[in-house]
Amino acid sequence: MKTPSRRGKAKRDHDDKGEAPAARRARTRSRLTITDIARLAGVSKKTVSRVINQAPYVQADTRARIEAIIAEHGYQPDPQARGLAFRRSFLVGMIHDNPNPQYVENIQLGILDALAGRGYELVIRPCDRRSPGFLDDMRGFVERLRLFGVVLTPSVSEDDRIAKLLESADCPYVRIACAAVDKPARMVLTHDARGAAAAARRLAELGHHRIAYLSGPPLFRSAHERRAGFIAGLAEYGLELAPELAVLGAYTYESGLARGRELLARQDRPTAIFAGNDEMATGVYSAAHEHGIRIPEDLSVIGFDDAPIATRIWPAMTSVRLPVREMGRTAAEGLFAAPKAAAKAPVAEFTPSLIERDSTAPPPRARPQRS
Repeated sequence: MKTPSRRGKAKRDHDDKGEAPAARRARTRSRLTITDIARLAGVSKKTVSRVINQAPYVQADTRARIEAIIAEHGYQPDPQARGLAFRRSFLVGMIHDNPNPQYVENIQLGILDALAGRGYELVIRPCDRRSPGFLDDMRGFVERLRLFGVVLTPSVSEDDRIAKLLESADCPYVRIACAAVDKPARMVLTHDARGAAAAARRLAELGHHRIAYLSGPPLFRSAHERRAGFIAGLAEYGLELAPELAVLGAYTYESGLARGRELLARQDRPTAIFAGNDEMATGVYSAAHEHGIRIPEDLSVIGFDDAPIATRIWPAMTSVRLPVREMGRTAAEGLFAAPKAAAKAPVAEFTPSLIERDSTAPPPRARPQRS
């Protein structure tokens, strides 16, 4: 018996068109349409579409059968065809004007958590709402991409102009903000004032009286909410925020460093500083190091957001925690809520909590002296 030649074996590994079976299967898969999936599953195209888009009202066994067929054949929906069918792209926009890169990244990760498995992609668009062309730029962004929906982060989320623009474009949106500025279905509400009050209480309980507040920029409503909450927390202990110790920052490390230098150069410098976010608080750390001031022995510092940097500097920073990534996920999920269910749902709320670490202590004069 003759042994098959390599040439004969090669012929068997290809069809009469010279195409390998694996390549042929991949080509066949790429040609599958939603109609083919519906035929194989014995259901309508509408039912397959509901499964692909994770819509409700599909029986569990039917959903499982369709998902199994999709997985078996490696079917991938055509995003352009889907966009044409729905008259909208499968893109979710995130519009921000926040100078804090860690905050932006955490919101982004939360949105991506919500989009996972849904067949949608995220497009991030920074903006400057003080620019004369702000609204025109945003209108072009939304219309060119035919966005499915938009997540608005502070401070642009507090601007009613962009909300009205999105509504007129029939583009769903959800705002993340520290005050109720819209309908519950369009809001993720953060109670920043409560977190700032908790920081004030902690410093007062430690015995501090000369306490500075380093605020964010006035354009951000959170800067005003956090200041109001901090003042209210101090008032509970009969304390006031001295005007000369209320300084303006920009939610950036650089502004924290500059304002920290000014505060710590004072002859009657504060014994504690509450910064409106962790970026600025980190700048205060650097200013304290320059002045030879020890944290927390000579100066207590509290930040806001509880970003990763809070545990990466020494000593680890006490900070007010907001679950920023979860806030982003919740906002994005709100875009997919059924209108009737969303209309009845309560507003999504997040309350900050104080995470105590090693950057706070009683002021020097209040500590017991060693014998």
